[in-house]
Amino acid sequence: MDLRPREVRIGDSTVAAFGHWGPPLLAFPAERGVAWDWDRTGMVAAIAPALEAGEVKLYCVDSFDAWTWAASDVPLEERARRHGAFEHWIVDHVLPWVREDCGGHQDVALTGASLGAFHAANFALRRADLFPRALCLSGVYDIAQAGWGERGETMYFHNPMDYVAHFHGDHLDWLRSRVRLTLVVGQGMWEDTTGALASTHAFASLLAEKGIPHELDVWGHDVAHDWPSWRAQLVHHLPRLLG
Repeated sequence: MDLRPREVRIGDSTVAAFGHWGPPLLAFPAERGVAWDWDRTGMVAAIAPALEAGEVKLYCVDSFDAWTWAASDVPLEERARRHGAFEHWIVDHVLPWVREDCGGHQDVALTGASLGAFHAANFALRRADLFPRALCLSGVYDIAQAGWGERGETMYFHNPMDYVAHFHGDHLDWLRSRVRLTLVVGQGMWEDTTGALASTHAFASLLAEKGIPHELDVWGHDVAHDWPSWRAQLVHHLPRLLG
């Protein structure tokens, strides 16, 4: 199969689509990344057999990170407000196009590495009606660690370590029946200095406390916070993510 991407411009940003049939998987790039990163770093090639077999269709998106969470000169609450534009783009523009490309309404699985893992978890928990499964590789799930300034309501509702702690009642019961997250992290280089190792353990503990279905998969001390690790982890977990 020809795995060259089909480039689509949706608004001012890009989606790169790989594969021609199968359930959809939406991939977020690492911090400040673009739609081409998963191809450039070998992530697409790593799952080429699944793409060729029609087991998955992959959609890679641009990030808005430079303007949102990675905008170090902007306080956290404003970063969260700006992130709303990214959420609007994904939910109201990218998702309808993905569904049309797949031939109709269906759930979409999510994945991402590093800051992309945060996006996968956050979208799945906020919009489990649309994105019930997420594979999160080497993420940090307390986005407050990324910045400074006031932490208002908008920040609260975009920070999983904040809002998940207060889930209760019917909504929590529904989430337990609907969503499943897989949290993967290594113990090698940069997993500790980026905060991913500690954050992944803390987030898994919070999900367990709330009874939200999840899997914690901790890889070895030779597994770094880097693309070779994420390629292997994606290949390992993809069948269960889509099953």
